[in-house]
Amino acid sequence: MSISEIFASNVFNDSVMRERLPKETYKALQRTIKDGRSLDPNAATVVANAMKDWAIEKGATHFTHWFQPLSGLSAEKHDSFISPTSDGKVIMEFSGKELIQGEPDASSFPSGGLRATFEARGYTAWDPTSYAFIKDGVLCIPTAFCSYGGEAL
Repeated sequence: MSISEIFASNVFNDSVMRERLPKETYKALQRTIKDGRSLDPNAATVVANAMKDWAIEKGATHFTHWFQPLSGLSAEKHDSFISPTSDGKVIMEFSGKELIQGEPDASSFPSGGLRATFEARGYTAWDPTSYAFIKDGVLCIPTAFCSYGGEAL
């Protein structure tokens, strides 16, 4: 296998999006990226399912909201696509809501005095301008880390 064949093979980039998303969903996502518009929740669900299916095909079973808090180091909040069912089997799930926003435990990250360190009032917000990627069998979703007041953490 040549380098050109494997380069970016684990990146949910524009060509993958064009291939896997319905035309209208792709256009809506591009408007979000270019104009900063909010992505409709239904479109977010379609994007999440396409991203999940692509990641599972590449061997991923988990996803993470990947972010860089004020500490200067990267951090991750891991979750699983796998949900057990009552009959002892599993289903693979990933919602638009899980794609767009996550809730890591913000209490362990510096806040620059914006909140008491024991308060976990932070969330991650998907950055659709940066491509999601797979690393070590985990779908990494680039996100911004913010307080509920909107301050960067």
